[in-house]
Amino acid sequence: MAEAERIIGTPDIPDAAGADPEQSDGENGAAAAEADAAAKPRGKRRIAVLFGVAALAYALDLISKMIVVAKLEHHEPIEIIGDWLKFEAIRNAGAAFGFGEAFTIIFTMIATIVIVVIARLARKLYSLPWAIALGLLLGGALGNLTDRIFRSPGVFEGAVVDFIAPKGFAVFNLADSAIVCGGILIVLLSFRGLDPDGTVHKD
Repeated sequence: MAEAERIIGTPDIPDAAGADPEQSDGENGAAAAEADAAAKPRGKRRIAVLFGVAALAYALDLISKMIVVAKLEHHEPIEIIGDWLKFEAIRNAGAAFGFGEAFTIIFTMIATIVIVVIARLARKLYSLPWAIALGLLLGGALGNLTDRIFRSPGVFEGAVVDFIAPKGFAVFNLADSAIVCGGILIVLLSFRGLDPDGTVHKD
């Protein structure tokens, strides 16, 4: 048998990475470069989705607050679904849903850190669901941070405009909703094992 194998010869078997052993290092390097080049446009599209979702969430929040301040503040609440849902303008110095009013500056710093972290993470983003989730977080954080900076009583201490008032629940705004939806989506993606770079792991 050994003599037969010596005469006939054994076929070349690609290595574990799928590379042909007869290919030169230069050819393998070129293939890797082509794969990287193909991945870059996909990453750019995901980044575009992230900032597109963030811009939409931010714009909706900003426009809704401008309307509320101009038309609803210092007026009676508007009933949307009887007593179950109203539009009622309030100023919230705390975090989302009115918690922690004594820590306005701290919440401002946290929002700033979240924005910086998301911007840095965007460079490694190759997952569309993660792009949507992070876009919601970014847009919501920017919306409330804008209030913290530009509204009274002062820079980094401004009160956020809230107006969505369900019965038996805290009053909130569209930025809060975007943050919560983004956070829930991130939790679901994490449970499914999907990472921001598009890889899937099973722990």
